[in-house]
Amino acid sequence: MVGKRVRDEGRGPGRPREERVDRAVLDAVVALVTESGLAAVTMDAVAVRAGVSKPAIYRRWPTKQDLLIAAAESRVGPLSVPDLGDFRAELRVVLESRLEVYRAPGVDRLMAGVIGAAAEADAVRSAYGAYSARVMSETRNILERGIARGDVRPDTDVRAVATMVAAPLVFRLVGEMEPPDQRLVDTVVDLVSRAVAARG
Repeated sequence: MVGKRVRDEGRGPGRPREERVDRAVLDAVVALVTESGLAAVTMDAVAVRAGVSKPAIYRRWPTKQDLLIAAAESRVGPLSVPDLGDFRAELRVVLESRLEVYRAPGVDRLMAGVIGAAAEADAVRSAYGAYSARVMSETRNILERGIARGDVRPDTDVRAVATMVAAPLVFRLVGEMEPPDQRLVDTVVDLVSRAVAARG
């Protein structure tokens, strides 16, 4: 599943964005990370791999951190879950969608790299925080929808629960260095659903 990058604000008038160039650059980043790790991602290497000029990359992503976040979002981006009338079912859609992309080649190294880059001294930490907020936005949406519908407790801390939903798969992938699996998804769905279920 491919998320849409959200960084067009402030680009101003000029040439329209070329989706082909965007795709080639972001695919090049993922390929370099997959093959050789984060250290292989330099603007020079990405430009050669993508067959585009460095100025074309810098116009879109002024820093390496911007580029890594965009590459991550091209793989792990926002979701849209229809109203299924049941929080548990909607939560399962979120987690199974994430499971699919987290198991794709290179995503483990890419996510580890993006998280690591956010901790660098010159990183703009708010940029990674904004990306995380976009990725978790649909989990917050289904929680709020569940509260409005009445199958999620009205006193649920939406932000805290959204974090608890996102964290297990990412930690299994990056912290434990194992691909998440269906059993983990089933466990998280069951535990979270029971924790926030409306009483009575």
